[in-house]
Amino acid sequence: MSKFAEDYSISEMMAAVCSLQINNDDVAFVGVGIPLMAGAVAAATHAPDVIIVYEGGGVGAKSRRMPWTISDTPTTDNALAATAMHRVFGDQQRGFITVGIIGGAEIDKYGNLNTTTIFGENGSYHHPKVRLPGSGGANDIASSARRTVIVMRLEKGKFVNKVDFITSPGFLSGPGAREKAGLLGDGPCAVVTDRGLFKFDPETKEMYLDAIYPGMNVEQIKELIDWELKVSPNLYVMNPPTEEQITVMRTLDPMGTVLGRKSLRGEIEPFDVYYNSLKKSYQSRTITL
Repeated sequence: MSKFAEDYSISEMMAAVCSLQINNDDVAFVGVGIPLMAGAVAAATHAPDVIIVYEGGGVGAKSRRMPWTISDTPTTDNALAATAMHRVFGDQQRGFITVGIIGGAEIDKYGNLNTTTIFGENGSYHHPKVRLPGSGGANDIASSARRTVIVMRLEKGKFVNKVDFITSPGFLSGPGAREKAGLLGDGPCAVVTDRGLFKFDPETKEMYLDAIYPGMNVEQIKELIDWELKVSPNLYVMNPPTEEQITVMRTLDPMGTVLGRKSLRGEIEPFDVYYNSLKKSYQSRTITL
């Protein structure tokens, strides 16, 4: 068994935790950033048979490097299929996607996500405080994937009692609401944050704190959440990423382009250092996705 890493960033911790939500027999629809890295880590470690699906149409790629976007060339390297956006979303609506990994700007206790607009104190949909980029493919994933994993940083004002706008549905208003609305998927199963892991009560459908990261505090987490957060009676401290997981991440993304590892350390390396690092990772690549 791989040892636990001592040197890791919080983004690497999030990617490792997110990867553990992916099973070996999953067909996983992943987006950019941490979800993308989580899929790669899962495929390279505990879930070698997982089929990764990218929004641009790549299905089951076995790439030599990390894709940086949903349509980057590695999303179709040695892939099972190189299709198109409408095809993979059609497959999703037919129930072929077992897990989708998405993010949001605002989330409520039932796992509803808002990436459309923040009203503010006296605002409205037509006159909001902030206009956000919208759904992208997140609504389709949240509606149709068999289960969804949400990735968000836990900050004050992001975890609210009720979102201003439901862009991507969680459990809507609570038990039975998804079924009444005719949504195909079972809804969110986990929320991966930079402080801990949240899950959903099977009866009430309300989010609760399931585990915290090393060095984190329950009371500090509660202060950042607008509703009265429930805590699992079996709350535990999660292990750090393993050395194997960190090796995968830093081999696939040596400059921290996806997870921002270098910027977290306040370092910006010259281009020649970047080039040599990338070249070395290609030549010594032993990781198979």
